[in-house]
Amino acid sequence: MRLDVLLQHLDGLLEAARLRDYCPNGLQVEGRPEVRRVLCGVTASQALVDAAAAGGYDALLVHHGYFWRGEDGRITGIRRRRIGSLLGHDISLLAYHLPLDAHPLLGNNAQLARLMAWKGEGHFGDQDLGWIGAPGEVGISASGIATELAAKLGREPLLVGDGMRTVARVAWCSGGAQGFFEQAIAAGADVYVSGEISEPTTHLARESGVPYIAAGHHATERYGVQALACYLREELGLEADFLDLPNPV
Repeated sequence: MRLDVLLQHLDGLLEAARLRDYCPNGLQVEGRPEVRRVLCGVTASQALVDAAAAGGYDALLVHHGYFWRGEDGRITGIRRRRIGSLLGHDISLLAYHLPLDAHPLLGNNAQLARLMAWKGEGHFGDQDLGWIGAPGEVGISASGIATELAAKLGREPLLVGDGMRTVARVAWCSGGAQGFFEQAIAAGADVYVSGEISEPTTHLARESGVPYIAAGHHATERYGVQALACYLREELGLEADFLDLPNPV
């Protein structure tokens, strides 16, 4: 498949232009014009770039790419090495950040719900990125949600607040969405799950009575790009593989 055709398809599928984002979505580094093999991963680290080069992939498709708003834009140091490796091996880098959080089927939040058997029933937060709905088990506690997350994600989450609270409404937003906590509470959540936690989050959980679970930024954002890899194989006929490079955050 031609790179420009693949890009046009993914931009449309993920509605890349719809969301206000902190980085450019779509093609970030241009490589060879034909794409047969795609390596997918969460973050375009040097290790993932090296794996793509060693494996003879034509393109790298990630959730966390480059050129974030507010960063120093000079191509030096680590950035030079990463981009130099991509250009030196003629590998394209495609990155979809918020579009891959928000997609109703392939997105991180949709895929986390599928994994956890949560039923999404509404949205909250900036650009409706947060999801809220019913947990998979009636009468489950916040501690029970944390236990299920540990089993499914293979990572022990951090729960702050009232772990005994019964959860009729679970809210979630993958990655670093702890800033949506107050909006999740206002939406009626009995527990809020995201990836990361900040210092004020603990106090808000204690004082509101709504517990917060930090399940890991990387851990909660592995599944959208995996679903996208599956889509590339099944719908577009490309050879697409997912490589998980564990991250404790």
